[in-house]
Amino acid sequence: MAIEIEDKFDVPVDFEIPDLSGVPGCAEAVSLVSHRLVALYFDTPDLSLAAHGITLRRRRGGHDAGWHLKLPKAKGVREEVTHPLTRSAKIVPPELAGLVQAYTRGRRLLQVAELETVRKVTSLRGPDGLPLLEIADDQVKGTVFGTVSEEDRQVDRWREVEAELVGGDADMLKRVGKVLRKAGARRADAQSKLARLLGSRIPTRPLADPDDGTAGRVVVDYLKSQVAELTAQDPRVRQAGDDAVHQMRVTSRRLRSALKSFSAVIAETSGLQDELRWIANVLGEARDLEVIRERFARHLETIDPALVLGPVRARLGEDLLEREREALTRVNEAMSGERYFALLDRLDALVINPPLTPLAIKDAEKTLAKVADRGWRRVVRKYDAAQAIDDTEQRETAMHEVRKAAKRARYTADALKPLLGAPAGDLAKRAKDVQEVLGLYQDGVVAQQILLDEAKRAREAGEDTFTYGLLVGIERAAADRSHTEFPAIWAEATR
Repeated sequence: MAIEIEDKFDVPVDFEIPDLSGVPGCAEAVSLVSHRLVALYFDTPDLSLAAHGITLRRRRGGHDAGWHLKLPKAKGVREEVTHPLTRSAKIVPPELAGLVQAYTRGRRLLQVAELETVRKVTSLRGPDGLPLLEIADDQVKGTVFGTVSEEDRQVDRWREVEAELVGGDADMLKRVGKVLRKAGARRADAQSKLARLLGSRIPTRPLADPDDGTAGRVVVDYLKSQVAELTAQDPRVRQAGDDAVHQMRVTSRRLRSALKSFSAVIAETSGLQDELRWIANVLGEARDLEVIRERFARHLETIDPALVLGPVRARLGEDLLEREREALTRVNEAMSGERYFALLDRLDALVINPPLTPLAIKDAEKTLAKVADRGWRRVVRKYDAAQAIDDTEQRETAMHEVRKAAKRARYTADALKPLLGAPAGDLAKRAKDVQEVLGLYQDGVVAQQILLDEAKRAREAGEDTFTYGLLVGIERAAADRSHTEFPAIWAEATR
């Protein structure tokens, strides 16, 4: 996966690229060989990819011929996934088609447009001769394929300039952009050539837009952001991207928590909450195995190698990794099924036409501050109830409910930070402190059970189990330590 950092500019037909060799940091500007690029674009019949800012193309010509999938911007950059050129110009490689399932949801991908580009490239290079930035001057002919016959085809022509970082930094991109604008270029209205070509053909998503200052506006805006985040993490999960499973799981939990906490503002979502719980659990198996495997690896790095007896590293490393991969396979299977697609459809419907209650038109601060307060009071009530239980095992189960209530209170406060500011931030921190210390205890308990299970398998295989006992002791000490620390953290959180 590559990261593109670029700026696009619309320019008149007679535009002349200014001299860029004097840009600070640039030693010379070198003209490269011109290319003729022909790109076929694929989408669903209703242009679902284009509607979400995604481009999927098969390009011939230039130094990067092949298939390219450009995903929406995240934190200011676009992610691009590439695949070698295939013989067929009509069938999208399954590896790429699979990454856009959150948007296609079972619909077929077909050719929707073609772009022919004559590209002249200028390379800006540093004192060491290495490329820093490339300027692409493009003469473009775009064709929209007809839906009925060849006569329906529509053709458009234009010129544009792209400035893309190669080895330079963001400041250089800004400096080059300033020079181009001074010469008559202006920032492109469309984020891509395809978006410009398709124009009004790209369907708009009529998202809900409650009045400013209302409780409905705050809740709906938060739900929009979380639905967008969940969908954006989908391709990364399918590629087993770093921390992607964790981020998507957290987002599904945040969505479910918001629907529960703001049920007075947005109603009739219990079924959707159930489905969000389902996908979080699917993701949870792989995530939990990843966390526990990394946890055991850290322990094994800290103890004396002489105390690591038998194939412990294999059992707690390679074996758990294999189980994690199997869990990821199940994640991909679930995310390629009708149940998951139906969940995404319901989330789309939620942000387009949310089932708002009469309370949604009320003042946001007066209405939602009470929600945050109720969330924290729920934590306190559950804690008091847990402490009233004499049976140790039952009390631990009740404390697990305290942890879940603290997590929900934290997510609710996080959602209200833009509205309530510092008070919501303070509440979120207190809830997070409680959640994390109880989580450390719970993680230690789970880790001990996994170690005991692995020790049993090792014993049955005739292996030395000393190291497993040592690791159980480490985990028990960590759990006991968090248990001991909790009263002080609780006292600070409720002070």
